[in-house]
Amino acid sequence: MANKFPQYAYQYGDLLWMDPGAKPVQDHIYSVIMDVVRRYDLDAIHIDDYFYPYPKPGIDFPDSRTYGAYRQSGGTLSLGDWRRQNVNELIKRLAEGIKAEKPDVKFGISPFGIYRPEKVPGIRGFDQYAELYADAKLWLEEGWVDYMAPQLYWRIDPPAQSYPVLLRWWVDNNPMGRHIYAGNYLSQLTGADWPVSEMERQVQISRQEADRLSLGNIFFSMKIFKQNTKGVNDRFKAAIYNQPALGPQMPWIDNEPPLPPIVLGSDYGKITWEADVSGDVRSWSLYRQKGNGWELIKILNRDTTSVQVPAGNYALRAVDRLANESPEEIITVN
Repeated sequence: MANKFPQYAYQYGDLLWMDPGAKPVQDHIYSVIMDVVRRYDLDAIHIDDYFYPYPKPGIDFPDSRTYGAYRQSGGTLSLGDWRRQNVNELIKRLAEGIKAEKPDVKFGISPFGIYRPEKVPGIRGFDQYAELYADAKLWLEEGWVDYMAPQLYWRIDPPAQSYPVLLRWWVDNNPMGRHIYAGNYLSQLTGADWPVSEMERQVQISRQEADRLSLGNIFFSMKIFKQNTKGVNDRFKAAIYNQPALGPQMPWIDNEPPLPPIVLGSDYGKITWEADVSGDVRSWSLYRQKGNGWELIKILNRDTTSVQVPAGNYALRAVDRLANESPEEIITVN
């Protein structure tokens, strides 16, 4: 990028930053992302919290030439509003471009966890609207994202940056009904006085807001799971993630279920069914009757056409990539 557009590559701190206000930079970002969308089988395009850089004390971001050109062309926005407009235009363009190319590819962003501190009673801290020029509230209001994953990288109890208080703000400011997946700072289990129970409680708090579309958690970073720091994998498996689950549905993208599976038989404890030929199936969900209800016991990949099970009553459904489930086929295994 810096070699291709040296006139828009600025040294800021110890990094090189591309100018978000330069149209060639915007066009390049857009074309690269759309090329990836076209050529690969993606679930989603995900953007992290970098828009304009986190500010360095006493150092202005050196985009005065680009802003000056905007003003000379008749632009009237203040510097802050102009920077936010640059980011907003790119977010909107990506949202529309992705959906036009592949409507089932999700688009989401993980912004800094505090929108504006003065907007949330009792909250203090960094102002992404004023400092990163990221108007994340607008993106939710316009429905440009399919999910928002605010980085709620604080503990539950400190009042100045409280996990549940901030989560409630995000679910309260979601008029288009998009999904909220809280970002959790798993790396604090290393070298910080955070117990695994803090993470377990944060997931439980997120689930308490599920009726208001708090529908998942995203953990940073994966390294902690790879190292099983403080036995977090074992604790999660034993308690909060001890059952299979399908991803949440996004009906504004697609709510049309796939065709049901064609079951061939259930001999000798083995359920078999025909392979998918429609191309619409992403997985198969297998339920077992438990009392008067049904419990999801397995999610099987699309290439699976049989499963060995003990005696009981089962329900098999086809699942598409947006987690829409077909009507079930009921099978009794003796």
